[in-house]
Amino acid sequence: MVPKVHSDLEMSKVGNESGEKIENWKKCMRVFGERFKRFPCLAWKSIWKVGCDDPRRVIHAFKVGLSLTLVSLLYVLEPLFKGIGQNAIWAVMTVVVVFEFTAGATLCKGLNRGLGTLLAGLLAFLLDYLANASGHILQAVFIAVAVLIIGSVATYIRFIPTIKKNYDYGVVIFLLTFNLLTVSSYRVDHVFKLAHDRFYTIAIGCAVCLVMSLFVFPNWSGEDLHHSTAFKLDGLAKSIEACVNEYFYGEFDFSGDVKSSEDPIYKGYKAVLDSKSTDETLALHASWEPRYFRYCHKFPSQQYVKVGTVLRQFGYTVVALHGCLRTEIQTPQSVRVLFKDPCIRLAAEVSKVLIELATSIRSRRHCSPEILSDHLHEALQDLNTAIKSQPRLFLSSKDIQANNMLATMAAAEAAGTTEQITKHGKSSLPSVKTDSSALLDWKTKRVSAEQTKDVEQLPERKVLRSQTSRIAITSLEFSEALPFAAFASLLVETVAKLNLIIDEVEELGRLACFKEYRHGDEFSDSCEKPRVDVLENHLPSHGGE
Repeated sequence: MVPKVHSDLEMSKVGNESGEKIENWKKCMRVFGERFKRFPCLAWKSIWKVGCDDPRRVIHAFKVGLSLTLVSLLYVLEPLFKGIGQNAIWAVMTVVVVFEFTAGATLCKGLNRGLGTLLAGLLAFLLDYLANASGHILQAVFIAVAVLIIGSVATYIRFIPTIKKNYDYGVVIFLLTFNLLTVSSYRVDHVFKLAHDRFYTIAIGCAVCLVMSLFVFPNWSGEDLHHSTAFKLDGLAKSIEACVNEYFYGEFDFSGDVKSSEDPIYKGYKAVLDSKSTDETLALHASWEPRYFRYCHKFPSQQYVKVGTVLRQFGYTVVALHGCLRTEIQTPQSVRVLFKDPCIRLAAEVSKVLIELATSIRSRRHCSPEILSDHLHEALQDLNTAIKSQPRLFLSSKDIQANNMLATMAAAEAAGTTEQITKHGKSSLPSVKTDSSALLDWKTKRVSAEQTKDVEQLPERKVLRSQTSRIAITSLEFSEALPFAAFASLLVETVAKLNLIIDEVEELGRLACFKEYRHGDEFSDSCEKPRVDVLENHLPSHGGE
């Protein structure tokens, strides 16, 4: 009877497990079906969002497709194929590799590729002529030595900063083409005819890329760098105002999750802190663009990089200001409200200066001579006056008592010294111990210290507690306004760093030949919505060929 009961229990348990597996499998299939149904809609939203963020991406994609179609005619059309042959495929590969989003990037890669191929072909032809003159036996040795020397020298040249920055892609193409031609010439008789055809197809591909980049809805790296600088100033202005408003009106979040995608303060300064590589890349590509030659001045790409540097330094202060909102020790609201008006006014004036700088860059005109107006200095003075009017807030009760006791003792000591000088005509010096008594006291203290140390070394272990530091901090009697003092000092630091930004922007206006400021120019106090990050438009390159 008992075995039968056990077998029934086991069968029911197995049935329950199989039923749970079936239910889980059905649940997974329902989830998969729902996701599969939502996939077309999500994919279409993603595709639509990419085009809406920057409509130039749609035009660039069409330009690449049209360029590939044009160079494919070399391979498809019979008359063109007979003249070039199978090397026409190199034109297609050149378009795929060289065509970039901006005209400057396309010029940089296209000219590097063409120049590297040309120099490699000329050098390989010269070395092949010398190798053939030396005889068939020494030809292999000559080729090996040439490949060793040229490969080593070309690789070493890539470490030179100027070459690495501007011509690294051309050196790679040179090294690849030279080795292909030199090594192939030992076995193939007509290798230089193939090189000749390849050079022409590469030139055709580069020409198509340059024409499409420069003359068909061109995208300029200089324009992207110019607009991104103005947008970064707008973002910093928004961050400062939002940070001060949240400090006095918002609720604090101590979770430590500062890098929230929905946080307007973080979104404002994030683009500034992440802009170093973007600015350098755009400045490099802008230096290749011929667009600004018609203005009779060179595009000041390096000055834009300097402006980005001082903006990042300013952004670090904004990050620290944002960090004051996430600290666990906060000034009470009753104390913060005493300094609310001067802080908000000062932040508004700083934001106004940043927006004016952004407007001047965007409109390509110099800043107003009164950009650092009296209102900014008045706001700074009001904050200073408000802090000085509440000196007791920045001292704890113990500090106040200690200061009072020190003042009393100093007054009493001064009075006693005066009375003693009046009576005796001189002040009495403290008694000095003899050498023997001092030595005896030193030995006594040393023995007592050693005994205390032995007692402390008894087998009692101190237990470290995770909350010790927190309890120690909270047990201290901090001033209530001490966290606000850190916040106010950082806010004043933003004012101090405004001069650096103004100086660099004025130098940028001088080098870029901005138009002079006129009193009739209107000032716009609204921030434009920035474009998508310009670095997202630069697709990665894969391989040199």
